[in-house]
Amino acid sequence: MEIVEVGPRDGLQNERRALDPATRVRYIEMIVAAGATRIEAVSFARPDRVPQMAGAEEVMAGVPRASGVRYSGLVMNPRGATRAIDCAVDEANIVVVATDEFSQRNQGATLAETLDRLPDMVAQLHDAGIATTVTIGAAFGCPFEGEVPVERIAMIAETLAPLPLAELALADTIGVAVPRDIRERFEVVRSASGHATRAHLHNTRNTGYANALAALEVGVRALDASTGGIGGCPFAPAATGNIATEDLLYMLERSGWTADIDREAVISATTFVTEQLGIEPEAMLGRAGGFPATRRRAE
Repeated sequence: MEIVEVGPRDGLQNERRALDPATRVRYIEMIVAAGATRIEAVSFARPDRVPQMAGAEEVMAGVPRASGVRYSGLVMNPRGATRAIDCAVDEANIVVVATDEFSQRNQGATLAETLDRLPDMVAQLHDAGIATTVTIGAAFGCPFEGEVPVERIAMIAETLAPLPLAELALADTIGVAVPRDIRERFEVVRSASGHATRAHLHNTRNTGYANALAALEVGVRALDASTGGIGGCPFAPAATGNIATEDLLYMLERSGWTADIDREAVISATTFVTEQLGIEPEAMLGRAGGFPATRRRAE
């Protein structure tokens, strides 16, 4: 089971205060020091569309290239794929939004248009030796079109099946899923595509952690999370943060799963980044602490 730390990308992209590349590199250094080995560091979106992600090239030039650490970049279009290759990312994450209205707002193309140009983008990245994940955004519900039919998710997965992907991820972009949805849609995707699966979960309606356990129960072995639970989508109304890395770690450890990441070091990274942003973290562990030690009265 892997945790993919998405704080430096998804965590920062929806915040009012934009952090400069040097501060973002320091944040990433703290995440690496905590033991994270898969980090979504940047987005190659247009800076005029997502100013919080400006300076991706500077960030990638400054991140520590520690042994075993893989950096990912979010790719929205062919230009983004070229930028990702030039920056020597280890992984690319291409988004395919499951509804036309949201897709148009998010990346200026319909679902069909995005799927049409996807094979060339994947081939471009594959030829450059970059492992590629495709994330189906709004896979559980859309802020503009409402319910997303499970048959559409199956169709997208079938379309992606022949492509040389490292993973296929489902994103609960607006945090509407419940465990039943998680089980149903991941089982559909697995049978339709055969790719390894990953879950990107938001905690907008306090179902994110239950959904994470449900995902693991149906064989998902990579979960996205962000330090402090920061995050959201600039193009989705009322979007809130991802599940928090430290809270996820606590739940996994108490449930018998192992992730070799230091919770206290994650909390330090949360403190750093939320102070830089001028916000309070959504994560609970920094306030409540871990499981309490036994306290005995003095005899």
